Amino acid sequence: MIGEEEIHVIGPAVIDARRKTGLNILGPLPADSAYKDHKAGKLDCLVTLYHDQSLIPLKLHDASKIVNITLGLPFPRTSPGHGTAFDIAGKNKADPRPMKEALLTCARLCS
Repeated sequence: MIGEEEIHVIGPAVIDARRKTGLNILGPLPADSAYKDHKAGKLDCLVTLYHDQSLIPLKLHDASKIVNITLGLPFPRTSPGHGTAFDIAGKNKADPRPMKEALLTCARLCS
């Protein structure tokens, strides 16, 4: 009743990606199980369809380590998982840890 995107779109895309890359790609997965397994180190990353699907649970876990990785580009592109924070820009209030994580993740992707 809600939709069949998992059956008709996401599932086939996962199968196609697994076949084309040879990577161990799983999905679609229930969010509660996926986040539990990710936190336990059983999954390398999560791909979500919407901003809030990914960022709300991650920010509750550890907002300082969230890194956004843009896939499909010919070069690594990372950014901190938080928004622009215009309300604190230029006020020496920003936490540098998210930017540091984004830079370190980019460096790991380059090696």
